[in-house]
Amino acid sequence: MMDTAAEAPDLPKLDEAAGERTTLVETLDYYRAVVVRKIWGMTDTQLATTIAPSDLTLGGLMLHLALVEDDWLDHRFLGNPDVEPWASAPWQDDRDWEHHIAASWSAAEILAQYRQSVARSHAVVSGASSLDALAVIGKSDGTNYNLRWILVHLIEEYARHCGHADFIRQGIDGATGD
Repeated sequence: MMDTAAEAPDLPKLDEAAGERTTLVETLDYYRAVVVRKIWGMTDTQLATTIAPSDLTLGGLMLHLALVEDDWLDHRFLGNPDVEPWASAPWQDDRDWEHHIAASWSAAEILAQYRQSVARSHAVVSGASSLDALAVIGKSDGTNYNLRWILVHLIEEYARHCGHADFIRQGIDGATGD
């Protein structure tokens, strides 16, 4: 179980007059905080709980978002090899490995992995020369992604999964908000 003595992290304030890069990063950080607040205070068992008819869990969503962070920014954008635990995951046997393995991880392990992945992403974005910088690993058709597109895609990914987390959390203990 994660430390429930500490307060859930606050939602960051958004600067409504910021430039493009700051707006994208702040919006993504807002959704990152929302998803952490969705799991705050949950037990390991609660993080592994499904709400019918879905097999999604809060723990699985958190590991999925950690994977998304690492895959899009560290791996695709920078071109780095996959880091653990993704590098040795049996993706050929289980395309949704991160969702399924989460039930065997503690809440503290899930949150630590998520925070490590987000920290790597922050370093990548802050080190990028511009939003127009292209990913090292592009699409199979030869076209490429720029950092701007990747950040917008991550915002979309978080917005969708924060909605999933809302339903799962409410089904487990009735908590709503954010």
